[in-house]
Amino acid sequence: MPQQFDLAVIGAGPGGYVAAIRGAQLGLRVVCIDAWNSASGGPALGGTCTNVGCIPSKALLQSSELYTRTLHELADHGVVCSQAALDLPRMQARKSKVVRQNNDGIQYLFKKNKVEFVHGRASFRARADAAWELVVEPGAGVLRAREVIVATGSNPRPLAGVAFDERRILSNTGALAMESIPRQLGVIGAGVIGLELGSVWRRLGSEVTLLEALPNFLEVADEQIAREALKAFTKQGLKFELGVRVDEVKAAETAVQVRYRDAATGDQQRTLEVERLIVSVGRIPNTDGLEAQRVGLALDERGGIVVDEHCATNLPGVWAIGDVVRGPMLAHKAEEEGVAVAERIAGHAGHVDLTTIPNVVYTDPEIAWVGQTEAQLKAAGRAYRAGSFPFAANARARAAGHTVGFVKMLADSVSDEILGVHMIGPGVSELISEAVVAMSFRASSEDLARICHAHPTLSEAVREAALAVDRRTLNV
Repeated sequence: MPQQFDLAVIGAGPGGYVAAIRGAQLGLRVVCIDAWNSASGGPALGGTCTNVGCIPSKALLQSSELYTRTLHELADHGVVCSQAALDLPRMQARKSKVVRQNNDGIQYLFKKNKVEFVHGRASFRARADAAWELVVEPGAGVLRAREVIVATGSNPRPLAGVAFDERRILSNTGALAMESIPRQLGVIGAGVIGLELGSVWRRLGSEVTLLEALPNFLEVADEQIAREALKAFTKQGLKFELGVRVDEVKAAETAVQVRYRDAATGDQQRTLEVERLIVSVGRIPNTDGLEAQRVGLALDERGGIVVDEHCATNLPGVWAIGDVVRGPMLAHKAEEEGVAVAERIAGHAGHVDLTTIPNVVYTDPEIAWVGQTEAQLKAAGRAYRAGSFPFAANARARAAGHTVGFVKMLADSVSDEILGVHMIGPGVSELISEAVVAMSFRASSEDLARICHAHPTLSEAVREAALAVDRRTLNV
């Protein structure tokens, strides 16, 4: 007889492993199935985020930031390192160690919470006796579960007709594993992933050119933030070509040639020749191999799984979360959905508010935001007030020598409810959480303005931006 479970989670990325743990905490018998392989062929829990995404990229961003600061900034602090040198193999080894630590940490959490783990690829076989039968290959056979959560994540989107070889034409996987520093590096796509990976290799010595199809830089962010970011990144040596259409990509033994032109006019074809090319043009839901058609699981035009506001699919007892469904493709969004679905299955009231999911770009300066931009508020016809505060006027930022950027707050002009908070500068990946908390409780800018913040801290910039909404900043 197949093993019987209350809940089967397909995928052990951030959404999947968190859903499995929360389900087990609530008394369900849970199995989590994941096919990711380590270099040795064993399981590597954590999905894209842990293995070739969030975690290794942040490790390299941290290491490369330390390197460039050693070369260019420490002398200002009276620390002179005349013999500083780069050891890329050691840097990559540290990144791999960080990944393994996270892999092992998830395995430990499964054991602690009594989640059973199966290494393999799961697909739907049938529904029988109010349970779902899942085939797990290779070798694990058939499992049965009353409820199933699909958390299979996403894959990098290739350019049409241009396959990833992870040698010359790289996805995020290859871009994080380069064993030498390319003299010239091209990046197609100047979104979050392109900016982070481009920043890593620019800091380490590559000449980096980013080609972006959209006419405006970082259109997902607030326009004022995007302008400040473009200025900062250009000063760092990143080169941007905006509003372009890629006509052709040719990979040779030692180089990649990219032909592109102005997307609006179709004129002025240009050629970019680089040693390696990172393609970062978005991600696509990973539903291949689930056998969705076999059981009638509804998919959308992207290949993602169709769900309602509670992450329920069209099939009884089947749920889907994270990158494989609608909404932002963010690890923390997947985690929130995983917890909420596990709680719903156990009879509790799970909750996710997609309007307060924070976005972060882990470059230097960092970029973070939550809620609506000025452009969105104007398009909706909503009256608002705006306040901002520069890090150049923040004592802690000046002491650290990191004064680029500002915090901007948008609030309803009548109720004063905070509608959006946008930041660029030092440590804003951490500061944004205060804005998320405030917006989750529908706080006003006045609420934040009247909360005492420790001095001197970067967080004071958030309070000052709140004060600026009412035109009463104290330090500008």
